[in-house]
Amino acid sequence: MPRPHLRLPLPGFGVLAVAALAVAVAGCGSSASAPTPSVANTCQAVSAVLSDGPDPRADPVGYAEAQVLPLRQIQTSDTRLRHAVDDLASAYDRLYTSRGAKRAEQAVSQAGNAVDAICPGATS
Repeated sequence: MPRPHLRLPLPGFGVLAVAALAVAVAGCGSSASAPTPSVANTCQAVSAVLSDGPDPRADPVGYAEAQVLPLRQIQTSDTRLRHAVDDLASAYDRLYTSRGAKRAEQAVSQAGNAVDAICPGATS
């Protein structure tokens, strides 16, 4: 006895075009829109790195030293976020090598603000 063939309708070109347009428009949101999954995952990684290590208030230099390598290991395809994380790692490195110089503290604060502009609360 022959088995009946199941025929699944294939979406027409119009449906695919509309779906592609919807995805493209969703990716073009304003700067106030939610971060893309790649950025959101990177923001979580930054937060996780910065939550580890010594207490930044009790040992700011030791905390800075503990952040440099883990921050440099974070990968992202988002160029702006990658530069912000690299700048933060460099600022922490300067804070460590200067043993807590005020100028280096200011650089950490500025770099942290740049990361927070992309990943709100990541450096808090």
